[in-house]
Amino acid sequence: MNPASPISNFRADRDRYPIHAFLREQSIWAIAIYRFGRWSDARTGGPIRWMYNRIYWFLYRIVETLTGISFIKTCEIGPGLRIHHFGNIFIHPDVKIGAQCTLRHGVTIGNRIEGGPVPVIGDSVDIGAYAQILGGIKIGSGAKIGAMSVVLNDVPAKATAVGIPARILRK
Repeated sequence: MNPASPISNFRADRDRYPIHAFLREQSIWAIAIYRFGRWSDARTGGPIRWMYNRIYWFLYRIVETLTGISFIKTCEIGPGLRIHHFGNIFIHPDVKIGAQCTLRHGVTIGNRIEGGPVPVIGDSVDIGAYAQILGGIKIGSGAKIGAMSVVLNDVPAKATAVGIPARILRK
């Protein structure tokens, strides 16, 4: 994971979107609120941080309702996140996602059982529409997850996983 500031991480996110993204793509709203939440948590305690935290939760709920994208500030997401085709995206609060990753609509990343382990996603991972990544697994950097795949096992770096349950395609 990248230890850079939430502001520089948001700049990297923004670089992956077209011009005027705030008017054209609602997913950037969710990313901006997430980065704001991470930024506010980095502030020292006191009434200002308390106020930022209240603003974050208010905006988070509005954007979650409008976009169908649900990931809170406790997730660890590297710079350069790109969400195509917003809607129905759910990410567990403990998930770690690397830099330059791409998510499409309908993606779920979380645990298989309540209180269970969650996935760790490497850098530059491309996750297809309606893919489900569940349990304490690792998705290697540069991997591709096919649309509607249910990933329950580790995926090596630069591999492609497809199917229900997902299987690794070899080159």
